Amino acid sequence: MAITERLTAIEARYEELTAQMGEPDVAVDHARVQALAKERAQLEEIVELHRESQQVRGALDDARSIVSDGEDAELVEMANEEIETLEKRQAALEDQLKRALLPKDPRDDRDVIVEIRAGTGGDEAGLFAADLYRMYSRYADDRKWQTGIVSVHETGVGGFKEIIFEVRGDGAYSRFKYESGVHRVQRVPQTETQGRIHTSVATVAVLPEADEVEVEIEDGDLRTDIYHASSHGGQNVQKVASAVRLTHLPTGIVAQCQDERSQMKNRIKAMNVLRARLFDLKVQEQQAAIAGERKAQVGTGGRSEKIRTYNFPQDRVTDHRVGLTLHNLPSLLDGKLDELIDAVATSEEAKLLEEQTAV
Repeated sequence: MAITERLTAIEARYEELTAQMGEPDVAVDHARVQALAKERAQLEEIVELHRESQQVRGALDDARSIVSDGEDAELVEMANEEIETLEKRQAALEDQLKRALLPKDPRDDRDVIVEIRAGTGGDEAGLFAADLYRMYSRYADDRKWQTGIVSVHETGVGGFKEIIFEVRGDGAYSRFKYESGVHRVQRVPQTETQGRIHTSVATVAVLPEADEVEVEIEDGDLRTDIYHASSHGGQNVQKVASAVRLTHLPTGIVAQCQDERSQMKNRIKAMNVLRARLFDLKVQEQQAAIAGERKAQVGTGGRSEKIRTYNFPQDRVTDHRVGLTLHNLPSLLDGKLDELIDAVATSEEAKLLEEQTAV
């Protein structure tokens, strides 16, 4: 469908939604009103840009008509100046419309489950995994998003072999999805007496949370194990078994939670993780089935790829996907990630624009 036809259809749908929201029988249905308002809000920016573009186009036609007539030299001069201004505005509006028409990831508004695992590098990799967790927690705090630990396996020296946590907030996935991949750190460990720089890695997986409608789990496909939660060193921290491990038998995917004292709460958290992993598997299978389709998510299906290096001696962070290097490592580790995330998001948007233009 041509862009003009798409814009016409979008504007017609926008007007239809506006009319429906004003109908008396709809107005009393709160859920229906919310659904209509949400869809209308998603179209509003495109409609406003389209209408302004039409106004600018009309003004341009009028100004060009004055120049074409050429009867009044003063009017022609004024019209030429107006044409220059209007052409710049029209070009800007067309660019904004192209971006607004890019396909939106329907998962962008979702809460996420983040999984960080220490890779090669021994204890240092575990400490780096802990650094990443703190970095993401502070980033979420800055955005007023809520975080909650699902499960954690400590190394014993202040690091994590693995930590899984939730981030709940509007648009969480739209930002965290760019963090999936292998993160590499280069620094001198505290235990290193000769000052040698060590390289360690940690992997990050970001999964959008799925609801029950999207991922149905049959009772017969699920095995539940209840066990005692344990702290560092394997010591039982509760006399009552409350930790929950869920195994999805058809796929072998396992999810567990021991962070809560309540067995029920642990089960709910473990089920959220399991559902998110199954949803992620479903999405990856769908993407793999479409030959030649470029993956829409950075890191999806390719978490083995190194995406970022944190170099402590040089106070440097480099994102290898976009070739961006920043020299403010302490600030970044304190959660100030927007510049890095914005750069990757902009790069992805540019690729989508190029593909849309080529079609």
